[in-house]
Amino acid sequence: MAELKGKTLFITGASRGIGLAIALRAARDGANIAIAAKTQEPHPKLEGTVETAAQQVEQAGGRALALACDIRFEDQVQDAVARTVKTFGGIDICVNNASALSLSTIEETSLKRFDLMLSVNTRGAFLVTKTCLPFLRQASNAHVLMLSPPLDLAPKWFAGHVAYAIAKYGMSLCVLGLAEELKGDGIAVNALWPRTTIATAAIKNILGGQKVMRMSRTTDIVADAAHLAFRQPANSFTGNFLIDDTVLHEMGGVTNFAQYSVDPAMPLAPDFFVPENCPPPPGVTIAPISDLSDLKS
Repeated sequence: MAELKGKTLFITGASRGIGLAIALRAARDGANIAIAAKTQEPHPKLEGTVETAAQQVEQAGGRALALACDIRFEDQVQDAVARTVKTFGGIDICVNNASALSLSTIEETSLKRFDLMLSVNTRGAFLVTKTCLPFLRQASNAHVLMLSPPLDLAPKWFAGHVAYAIAKYGMSLCVLGLAEELKGDGIAVNALWPRTTIATAAIKNILGGQKVMRMSRTTDIVADAAHLAFRQPANSFTGNFLIDDTVLHEMGGVTNFAQYSVDPAMPLAPDFFVPENCPPPPGVTIAPISDLSDLKS
């Protein structure tokens, strides 16, 4: 399993949160990181911009390219990919991390919000992957990673937030189809999803309060799991729907998961979409919460 030194990662939504964590983990190997994100100016509720993320990547030991890019627009994606290839000579790994989130019922979901989630999550991931594809075909161990859930069609994962579920499962359907479609090219296409809530601006702003943040894990757990996935042989490790701590335990031998807890004294809050037949690693306990809205405080 090769490290990522000299590899080029194109990561959407990498100005903060999970996307930035994945970028920084790869940067520690000496990777090249194309940071494709919308935020150019500081936002009162959102930390980080493409420029501040690029600075952090450089400080971590990688090479960075800050790309202001809204993945809803084909011309912007094409320009960002072209600039990445011109700067770094190619693309080895495509990470579809950018996401729009609204946990709203059908009455509460405007069509504008519905269209946004489909455009960013499903369509955006499809567009970015399609645009990176010619260069991934030229890479020696190419990977596409979707930050999307396992395809568990239990009604509870859809009720109350149908639009968001459709948009995220659309990304997972891309994994299902593209893993098979691109087998002959030796390009791995996998999905990665967190077992618990992750302490990001999205969780803080959507659910609010500090309780759910204290019951969350840090972005490092997703980044470490992604890093492990990228190091697998692309011609055989494909079509997987991965859960972060299961990957780290089964493939990386990790047993100390307290290191990833924001507050190890607090129980862990479960994320949406994790199938019941996917138990946590030994020693990991998830709080029995059926509705994350109960954590608002």
